[in-house]
Amino acid sequence: MDNSLVFDMKRYAINDGPGIRITIFLKGCPLSCAWCHNPESQSSEVQLLYTHGKCIGCSECVRVCRQSAASISSNGIFTDSDLCVLCGDCTEVCPTKARELAGKLIGVEEVMTAIEKERVFFEQSGGGVTFSGGEPLSHPDLLIKLLDMCGEKGIHRVVDTAGLASTDILLSVAERTDIFLYDLKMMDSDKHLKFTGVRNEKILENLQLLSAGGAGIIIRIPLIKNVNDDSENITQTALFIASLSGEKKTINILPYHNIAVGKYKRMGEAFDERGMQEPSPERLQEAVEVFAAHGLIASIGG
Repeated sequence: MDNSLVFDMKRYAINDGPGIRITIFLKGCPLSCAWCHNPESQSSEVQLLYTHGKCIGCSECVRVCRQSAASISSNGIFTDSDLCVLCGDCTEVCPTKARELAGKLIGVEEVMTAIEKERVFFEQSGGGVTFSGGEPLSHPDLLIKLLDMCGEKGIHRVVDTAGLASTDILLSVAERTDIFLYDLKMMDSDKHLKFTGVRNEKILENLQLLSAGGAGIIIRIPLIKNVNDDSENITQTALFIASLSGEKKTINILPYHNIAVGKYKRMGEAFDERGMQEPSPERLQEAVEVFAAHGLIASIGG
């Protein structure tokens, strides 16, 4: 299938690989990380988002809803999910974009058109396209076609992944990718299951396979107080990365922030903080020093 759900295309991205890039966010992920800052990326279905603070109470959405799913309440617009068919009519008439659909089914040509428009910035900055999510490896048909077309046009290609995919898909994508941004959450599989919904054995195995195959890899580690910032996990992570074959890997440590709170509200869901907090500057520096002690260079952010 050549069509997939895309929930965003970010132009002028500077943190998703080298240079100025366009980042394509594909919807749907096999992980459900408690700290995910794009919770609307997890579901493989279209979702209706509502921002109460933007709503001016004009009732246009109520007027156009053919299913009578929208109504005015004391808390703004209420949507009956049993009646809503996600047609998007209400989002089209909302003057303030208080109502939006997350997820649009698009194909190769539409994505390539968006990418081609940014080529002048790629050429001037050494940038390119980054495929992110959600999980881009969950969309192999679309992803591989796009990677091939970008390769034919000399466009630099980055894939931002959590690493959970079949070996066949992973290696097929690796043949067509210049750099992987590879998320490494934590080493203990039981804890990984608790906070992401999946175990991590396949994720670690895939990282080893990519490394053995000579893939370009930047490892990204979200660091979260009360989740994975303990000394044991940081040390075990450093040991694992140091054991990978090939060149020493670049490591970006990404401090946790609770930016997702507002997004959960837009989705009509509660955010469960589960004790998660931002790591202190001192803890971040300690993590950098642990990696350095194992011959690795880690930086904050990226």
